[in-house]
Amino acid sequence: MKIKKGDIVVIISGKDSGKEGEVLRVLSDKGRVVVKGCNMITKHIKKTADSAGERIEKEASLDVSNVMILDGEGKASRILYSTDKKGKKIRLFKTTNKNISENFTKA
Repeated sequence: MKIKKGDIVVIISGKDSGKEGEVLRVLSDKGRVVVKGCNMITKHIKKTADSAGERIEKEASLDVSNVMILDGEGKASRILYSTDKKGKKIRLFKTTNKNISENFTKA
């Protein structure tokens, strides 16, 4: 999967279209990502003898096809792979051909 934890992405479709956020978790086996502050759902917790019931707001996962990575200029970009001088595989922005891992991730 081309999107990794810590990448800054923009949502391109759905109810949160246009929102930006950091990728908190990648569910690679399902092809989904969890983005901070986006696709919020309300989870209801049933009351027990020890604690009262409550409602929790949390992020739900999005399909990876509904997000695009943001390059340094704030534009949505695709990702391409290349090798550096040492032969190591690197991720590049398609729009600017800059290395993603050097400057643009928070992880």
